[in-house]
Amino acid sequence: MTRAARFPFREAPGIALRSGERAVVSPVNAHDHGYGIRPLDFGGLDDALEVWIPSLRLRPRTDPYLEALVAFSRLAMTGIGATMHCHNSLNVDRLAGEAKAVIRAAADVGIRLGLSCPLLDHDPWAYGGGPERLRRFLGEADWAALSPSIPDYAPVVRQIEAVEQVAAENAGPMVDVQFGPIGPQWCSDALLEAIAEASALSGRRIHMHLLESPRQRAWLDRRFPQGVVRHLDGIGFLSPRLAVAHGVQLREDELELLAERGVQVVSNPSANLRLRSGVAPLPLMARNGPEFAIGLDGTGFGDDQDLWSELRLAYLLHGGRELCRSFTAERLFDAAIHTGAKVLNMPAAADFAVIDYAALTADSLFEDIDGAEVILTRMRAAHATGLFVGGKEVMRDGRLRNVDFAAARRELLEQARADLPRLQQERPRVRALAEATRRYYAGW
Repeated sequence: MTRAARFPFREAPGIALRSGERAVVSPVNAHDHGYGIRPLDFGGLDDALEVWIPSLRLRPRTDPYLEALVAFSRLAMTGIGATMHCHNSLNVDRLAGEAKAVIRAAADVGIRLGLSCPLLDHDPWAYGGGPERLRRFLGEADWAALSPSIPDYAPVVRQIEAVEQVAAENAGPMVDVQFGPIGPQWCSDALLEAIAEASALSGRRIHMHLLESPRQRAWLDRRFPQGVVRHLDGIGFLSPRLAVAHGVQLREDELELLAERGVQVVSNPSANLRLRSGVAPLPLMARNGPEFAIGLDGTGFGDDQDLWSELRLAYLLHGGRELCRSFTAERLFDAAIHTGAKVLNMPAAADFAVIDYAALTADSLFEDIDGAEVILTRMRAAHATGLFVGGKEVMRDGRLRNVDFAAARRELLEQARADLPRLQQERPRVRALAEATRRYYAGW
């Protein structure tokens, strides 16, 4: 197999390359949450997924446009021109306005955007019964302070209508609005069935978390004795319009069914390790399907939103122990580029990153070292020197063409710090909720 086939170095029309630069097809960040202020910065230390989730209550209240602008700018400065943004708002009445702000931020940076609009109405805080399950693990004062924040979800019809409103108001070639059920453990049967029906009628894609942690596997096996994947198939949820993120706990028979239905899986290796969820069965997917893509999930191995390093981690993590590698560079780049584009409902191989290939090979004694191996061994975000999306220059030498990243980041931090008095009050409650969550699941 030739190097050109294994790695997408391209003659990119209209892109002037300097000596030592190469144009490559930009991989797609196929699952993310658009953290302008990243979780570690508001106290979200890595932990088991369910124990970590309460830390999101400490996310500062900031302008959604500015939050998205900073998050998307970070990606563009690494040479990534397309991302799936799973929006985090739980207020259906604010969704249309926030979505418009997020879409405007992507347009201002100049990247492609898949927008997964959140949908949920079941079992907040704890699987198998919701907040009441945690009450006995909380003191009276903590329960009294926390219980007023138990979500009051909008009716199923209203939630579906809100997504359709966002789609109707924001149509365009650079954005794809999708249904975003957070995960089957947080969705009622009625909501899952309504999403399946609405997707079939409109052709709108669905982007959903699925079987991320061992606790989710345990609970969903109890809720759906036939298996959650087979339940979803029975209600018409599985189709080529569906992408599921994580899939760490998927079994081989479930992978086969997803492959038969044309579903895509988005793997997030760093996030799965950092939140102690495990390692997804990507080698099985590479051999037998379903198609898979790669996403950062708002983190990355070094908390730096570096998709190039994420690809390296996936390559090494799934290399196996045999004499010959079966999880190949070709398969990984196909996942990151072509399947990633499918997840976003965007054209594949349409955007280009410019990389400083001379820096990557400065000490090489041979000129024919496989380019794919060079990228997967050494490429980091800092080696991206340019980005072209839809033929337009978005970034050159670490500077965005249309956005002052430093100024946007300063303003976002000022807004976040202005919210510190509220966060200081909330922080002990978050710790209490996290520890109650840990104690609840410890008995499983």
